[in-house]
Amino acid sequence: MKNRFNLLFSLTAVAVLLLAACAPAATPEPTEEPTAEPTAEPAVEWGTEANPIVWVLVPSQDADAVLSGAGDIAAAIEASTGLIVEPVVSTDFTAAVEAMCNGEAQIGALNTFNYVVAHERGCADVGLVSLRFGSNFYAGQVITRPDTGIAGIADLAGHTFCRPDPTSTSGWIIPSIAMRAEGLDPEADLTEIIDAGGHDGVVIAVYNGDCDAGSTFVDARSNVEEDYPDVMEKVVVVAESAPIPNDTISFSPDLPEATREALITALLALNDSEEGLADLNAVYSWSGLERVEDSFYDGFRQQLQAAGMSIEDLLN
Repeated sequence: MKNRFNLLFSLTAVAVLLLAACAPAATPEPTEEPTAEPTAEPAVEWGTEANPIVWVLVPSQDADAVLSGAGDIAAAIEASTGLIVEPVVSTDFTAAVEAMCNGEAQIGALNTFNYVVAHERGCADVGLVSLRFGSNFYAGQVITRPDTGIAGIADLAGHTFCRPDPTSTSGWIIPSIAMRAEGLDPEADLTEIIDAGGHDGVVIAVYNGDCDAGSTFVDARSNVEEDYPDVMEKVVVVAESAPIPNDTISFSPDLPEATREALITALLALNDSEEGLADLNAVYSWSGLERVEDSFYDGFRQQLQAAGMSIEDLLN
């Protein structure tokens, strides 16, 4: 009996070993590498030595005077907020818009037309509008010399014309619309269009006879009166535009809301001191600043639409 049991046990053991040998080897479960959580990009700390807030301006008047006045404003902002602002002067408004849109500048002193362009491209949101003589609107003017025979817009055909910049609101956008309303094609009917580099430059060019006529804001002649005492007699106004919303201080959407609000508060505080008002005047003959929303510029957009013009038309 014992031998039979041992034999049975032996046979069972052999069968188990044979089955084990024939069975496929067990495949170990693969171990998955833990997936690393994506690391969020660290937020940029604006207004530091490493990342100053760049404020782009254009030389609509004397470039050195603009930069000097903006430097004083930047110093006032740093004193009240601790934020470092670095003013830079671009070559023209187009370059200023590009600086806003490619992230090179976070604040822009943009004129009406170029603010509308930059906002449409998603690069700028207005925070403040400038004041001149207590108003947040201004007008453009067409100027000439009494000896040119030009008495109005329709008489500009066949003459040379100076403008501050191809995208200056009062210096070209509005006057070019007015010319078209009179049946003139500025590119075809003007003998030559000359970019004078600023409103002061237009006045001086007309005064000197380099251009028969030109366009500026009202009244840019007073900016050069110290150097040209008889400018009011030698250079006359033959047309004025409808009211235009004033130029802006606009902000990049990349700036955090808290930083933007600190800047706006510091800039509005300039209205409250003689020194601050002097700094504003030195930049662009501003007499103050006022908070506005984007809708403030809807009237200008409607002027373009009423003239049958689009931003794309004017840029081409």
